[in-house]
Amino acid sequence: MPVTVTLPPGADADALAEALRTLGPDIALRRAALRARDARPALMALQAPGRGAYLFHDLRPADAGDIAATIRAYLAAPDGWIMDARPCGRLRHCLKRRTPAG
Repeated sequence: MPVTVTLPPGADADALAEALRTLGPDIALRRAALRARDARPALMALQAPGRGAYLFHDLRPADAGDIAATIRAYLAAPDGWIMDARPCGRLRHCLKRRTPAG
């Protein structure tokens, strides 16, 4: 199942986008404006058809490994709803919003 990772345009997300390109063919990297109240750059949205969606903020290029772990947890979770975020590393502290599938 392909997962779409959306990052905003701009320098804050460019290095992160470059790090994420190595995650594999099941990751569709998209660049689009993302906004969230009180969010810190860089933001990232994670979504797939029929699954919940996540918005993370305050991300850095060094988070690429934790992003990969989060994507694995996302794909393994029913409907994309991650119940135990410990495998997600630092990203579990960067979650800004999650929205159930609907």
